[in-house]
Amino acid sequence: MATIPPSGDGHRNGAVRDRSQAQNPVNGNWTKRDTTTGRFIDQKTDGTPFKGVRKEK
Repeated sequence: MATIPPSGDGHRNGAVRDRSQAQNPVNGNWTKRDTTTGRFIDQKTDGTPFKGVRKEK
């Protein structure tokens, strides 16, 4: 039987809440936003989306 490892081992369980991401049409980078305030939080420069963050349409 599989077991769940102990908490605090350095990885995330489940999706990131209150965040979304969209791809910037100008440079193609993925930008992370806070859904409660609408402010931009972070941007990835390698062209791959953030893990565990839902995508905007």
